[in-house]
Amino acid sequence: MATTEVILREKITGLGVEADVVKVKAGFARNHLIPTGKAYEATKGNLRNLESLQAKRTQREAEELANAQELVGKISRLRPKFTLETGQGGKAFGSITSMDIHKELEEKGISLERTAIKLDKPLKRSGKSEVEIKLHADVIATLTVTVETEEKAAGENREDPAPAAEA
Repeated sequence: MATTEVILREKITGLGVEADVVKVKAGFARNHLIPTGKAYEATKGNLRNLESLQAKRTQREAEELANAQELVGKISRLRPKFTLETGQGGKAFGSITSMDIHKELEEKGISLERTAIKLDKPLKRSGKSEVEIKLHADVIATLTVTVETEEKAAGENREDPAPAAEA
């Protein structure tokens, strides 16, 4: 198989980030990367311009790191509370998932990808739990989540009879 070297202009998952010189199959470079503007050929002239791309990459990475550190401060101040209904014997109905935590964070004005929330398994027990949120390759925030239980009585659906009005 024929391969060729290209210089990436943007981050491509599984391949690299901007200013990386990578070897790819010639057809992939010729038919996809170069026509879409995601990369250009690694010629001598283009390799001279590599420094400007690396400067852009450094600036972008610094901004991403600063944004992630700012989010850590916001997230660490939050103490979301969730309520689970429990039946007889204390068995919980449902659980708190990463989707529930994601919705709560969005309501508080913090937008991030749901996959950044690292929850091994759904929370089913009452109490406080620490949940890790990976905001950046170097930055991980810890969110303290409180789960409370609310016991659902067996006869909760019946209403108490209203006292008769005195005439």
